[in-house]
Amino acid sequence: MNLKFCGAAGTVTGSSHLLTLDDGFKILLDCGLYQGVEPEYENFNNRFLFEPADINVVILSHAHIDHCGRLPKLVKDGFNGLIYSTPATEDLTAILLLDSAHIQERESEFTNRHRTEDDEPLYSPADVATTMEMFRTITYNNWFNIHPDVDVVFKDSGHILGSASITLRIRRHGLKDMLLGFTADIGRPNRPILRDPDPMPACDVLISESTYGDRLHAQAPDEREHFLRIIRQTCIEQRGKLIIPAFSVGRTQEIVYMLDQLATENKLPDIPIFVDSPLAVNATHIFQAHPECYDKEILKYMVSDDNPFGFNNLRYTRTVDESKSINNMKGCVVISASGMINAGRVKHHVFNGIEHPENTILIVGYCAENTPGGKLRRGDETIRLFGRELQVKAKVELMESFSAHGDYKEMIDYLRTQEKKKLRDIHLVHGDKEALGAFKGHLLNEQYMHVNIPVLGDTIDL
Repeated sequence: MNLKFCGAAGTVTGSSHLLTLDDGFKILLDCGLYQGVEPEYENFNNRFLFEPADINVVILSHAHIDHCGRLPKLVKDGFNGLIYSTPATEDLTAILLLDSAHIQERESEFTNRHRTEDDEPLYSPADVATTMEMFRTITYNNWFNIHPDVDVVFKDSGHILGSASITLRIRRHGLKDMLLGFTADIGRPNRPILRDPDPMPACDVLISESTYGDRLHAQAPDEREHFLRIIRQTCIEQRGKLIIPAFSVGRTQEIVYMLDQLATENKLPDIPIFVDSPLAVNATHIFQAHPECYDKEILKYMVSDDNPFGFNNLRYTRTVDESKSINNMKGCVVISASGMINAGRVKHHVFNGIEHPENTILIVGYCAENTPGGKLRRGDETIRLFGRELQVKAKVELMESFSAHGDYKEMIDYLRTQEKKKLRDIHLVHGDKEALGAFKGHLLNEQYMHVNIPVLGDTIDL
């Protein structure tokens, strides 16, 4: 039995890990799209480190595209098994993959207009439809069987709607059962909308994320006042535009919910607020359809406000013309995807607003290092969008308290239910070099004995 690291090894995106049992049965944990620009990952999305037709089962942790985004490519290249997820993950994955397929097709068309050699999209909407037929959903906390010797359980990871950790209980005849755990993305306690992360069973081997393994988040009590100060300063005092690049799933709904609360308390200035992302609109409908994932606080709030994702000054825009009309507006807030400013309508909003000093760009989560969002995070004075080098004259603000990933203390707290004598190996993935190294050091300080940082393609004998 062995474990091969086929993505998000030494980097943050492209999650994919392959477990091969002694009888050759192959279980793929996640099948994500790589979204960065590292040279060693240049051709990652086009080819797999295994034969897709050989995979028997896929177990999907959650719907973020860096975890599910290559599933249609896997199907297109020969996979013909089942894909297991939670119900909310299936619903979100459907809209995210369709959006991804349309992006692939548009990028392919653009490339083919400027090159003599044809460039095919990774997959089409038809491939997405075929992929979704392979889904089977399982609710949290229910063990289910995928092989005569393997049972699986999903535990709520509190990261996004439907997100889950994955634990496999593997029977080894004549030996004790082995528990292999995959944290996937670890959420944060005491965040709005979703329940706190539910600890995993005690494992023998653990694959753990480490996105924020080198940092601590700002404390939550200040975030609403900080957010209000940014809104007032930008939209009221400077008559500028507040542009918030935010992923369509999770981050957008959390921001809207906070704005809804401020509006209910009559603290929000009387300004127009736009959610300019068709995908975010669809995702919000799915959020509304899955209250079983909500925490007690939002359920209590909904007693007096049955729609926590809507208030008088909020407009959800779908059409291109509606989106373009925002360009000439001042004194407003625009929430638009994607969070890294590397795709979607937010690129146009940033393009039109970044050279105006009265505007603010608010970064509310992780951005890969060399994406436009990553460059703004680190303080670059220029960024390149649509072939133009733009001066960063708008103010750039950071609010990492919105992050859906736990910081290193929150991740360590999450892992405290793991029995150190039982847990013989921890493999750190889903982090950049600095975060991986720092989180390994934190875990060793906590007396975890064997902490490994695999590289892409490493295979570990279990």
